[in-house]
Amino acid sequence: MIENCQNQEVIFGDGNHRYRLEDTWAKIPDGPYWTHDVASISIDAKDNVYAFVRGPHPVMVFDREGNLLRTWGESVFSNPHGSHIAADGHIYLTDNGDHTVRKCTLEGKILLTIGIPHQPSPYMSNRPFNQCTHTALSPRGDIFISDGYGNAALHKYDPNGKYLFTWGGSGTDPGQFVLPHNIVCDDEGWVYVADRENHRVQVFDGDGRYETQWNNLTRPCGLCMGGGKKPLFYISELGPGLEVIRNTPNFGPRISITNADGSVVARLGREVAGTQRGAFITPHGIAVDSHGDIYIGECAFGQWHTLFPGQTPPALIASLKKLVKI
Repeated sequence: MIENCQNQEVIFGDGNHRYRLEDTWAKIPDGPYWTHDVASISIDAKDNVYAFVRGPHPVMVFDREGNLLRTWGESVFSNPHGSHIAADGHIYLTDNGDHTVRKCTLEGKILLTIGIPHQPSPYMSNRPFNQCTHTALSPRGDIFISDGYGNAALHKYDPNGKYLFTWGGSGTDPGQFVLPHNIVCDDEGWVYVADRENHRVQVFDGDGRYETQWNNLTRPCGLCMGGGKKPLFYISELGPGLEVIRNTPNFGPRISITNADGSVVARLGREVAGTQRGAFITPHGIAVDSHGDIYIGECAFGQWHTLFPGQTPPALIASLKKLVKI
């Protein structure tokens, strides 16, 4: 459900899962709207928000109130895609433009680079990497990397960046992928993969053995896990890509909240893709802070001509949205 009140408040959700939209939350120099896509979002232990941006300042760090604290990563990244702040206190940044993963301090010092910049593996060879997408750390510190646009695989590395093994392959069967786009690892070592173009999340053990899958999703793009003993999972769904079903209601773009077994507890967003308040265009990255507030990064500029062929994109878009839990 979406409520548009007279004071222009937009409320998503129902029952115990209601959120107020704050689409002008981030205070950036040119105003609250953006001229670049926000590919991914990470949140540190102090609830500072790290936006991984396809613009001149690749990492933009905000406090919880939206004040810009600092930027870094200038002239380092080719095409920001995935980010994740791990339990080790470092941020892992996946660049699908130069086929690398970089482990950095929260101040921007590069500690480890996995992959050779600008040297992709052969297309669909499933050798690391061809347009890798995201990372997650196991409880032991092993690094899982999803390799999705030019491969159909997951790779596992040890904490020092030593390659261990790969699993997957292109297809629709259990354990196969069509664009593994995002990845999360829980405290027990289970690996959750947003298998985007298969419209599912697949679940594996830490050795790559298939366990189960979650369905009833539309192109799951972003994936993150909340806190607590029984954490919820937050999934950003791109919605339909085909023109013939683009205006189908209740099909995305949207945010789904699920239990650890994949059962849905809430859907946020029922409008078709658009720039109107209360609608999403391409919710690409997602993160949740310790208060339960949800942050959503949109890649609307990059997808505009696919979604709205022949239409001129607006100069500015609310690329970083915050949904405040109420």
